[in-house]
Amino acid sequence: MDLHAWVDAYLDYLRIERALSRNTVESYSRDLGKLLALAEEQGAKTPKDIDTPLVSVYLVELGKQGLGARSAARHLSAVRGFCRFLVREKAISTDPCVLIDRPRTRRKLPIWLDEQEVDRLLDAPDESTPRGIRDRAMLRLMYAAGLRVSELVGLRLGAVDFRAGIVKVTGKGGKSRLVPVGEVALDAIQTYLEMGRAHHATEKDTVLFVSPRGGALTRQGFWKLVVRYARGVGIMKPISPHKLRHSFATHLLRHGADLRAVQAMLGHADIGTTEIYTHVADDHVRRVYRETHPRAR
Repeated sequence: MDLHAWVDAYLDYLRIERALSRNTVESYSRDLGKLLALAEEQGAKTPKDIDTPLVSVYLVELGKQGLGARSAARHLSAVRGFCRFLVREKAISTDPCVLIDRPRTRRKLPIWLDEQEVDRLLDAPDESTPRGIRDRAMLRLMYAAGLRVSELVGLRLGAVDFRAGIVKVTGKGGKSRLVPVGEVALDAIQTYLEMGRAHHATEKDTVLFVSPRGGALTRQGFWKLVVRYARGVGIMKPISPHKLRHSFATHLLRHGADLRAVQAMLGHADIGTTEIYTHVADDHVRRVYRETHPRAR
C-alpha cells in the first residue's frame, strides 16, 4: 500500500478500534494530510520513506507556516501515533519519531471559579420554571462530578444511581467510569425528574436532560446558558462549561484530595494532565503552610 492508503487505514483504526470522536479523527486527518503533502514533495511514497529527517523537515515547515509550539506539538502527536501504527502493522521496523523531541510548550494554567463564584452560579437558575429546574440540576451535577460538557449532555436515563450516589459516565474513546455525586446534586436531579423533565421529554427521549424541543441539548446550547447565568450573577471572567470542570478539580485538591483519585474522577488517561491543577492549588498550600506551621515566619 502507498502512504495515502496507510493513512486511511490508520484513520479507520482510530475511528473503529479506538472509538475516537469524529472531530478528533478529522483533526488527525488534517494533520497527516500536511505530512503526506510534504512526503510527496520529498519523493516519499511508502512507509519506509518516512524517516527521522523527513519528520524533522516536517516540523521545520510547520514553523515556517507560523504555527506555534502548541500547534506543532499537536501535529507531531498525530505523526507519532501514525508511526506507532506502522510499526505495529510491521510496515516499518523502527519508529522514526523516537529521536524527535516534542516542541516545548508553556502550559496555560486553567481558569477556574472560586467557591463563592460557584455557589452564585449554581443558585442562578429560577427553580419556578421547568427550564430553571433542569438548568440547576445540570450545573450542580457538572460541578459535583467534574463532567465534560459532552458527557453531561449525553447522559442517559438511569445513569445516576441515587442509592449508591454515583453517576456512570461515558467519556473519551467510549471509556466508562463511575464518579461519586453529593446529595446536593442528587436532590437537584431528583427534583428535575419529578417536576421538570416531563414538560419537554417525549416517549422517545432516552437522554437525562432534555431540551425544550425534545432530544439532548447541544454542547453549544449548554455553553450559552452557562455564560448567561454567570453574567447574570456578576461573574465577568472568561466562562465556559469546562471552567466548572477546572473548578471541580482545583477545589478538590485544595481541600486535600488525592491526585490519583481526582485523575480517576476526571477520566484522564495520563496523570500528567491532572497535575496541572496542582499548580493552581499551590497558592492555597503555601498560605496554609504560612498560617499553620509554627516556624513558617
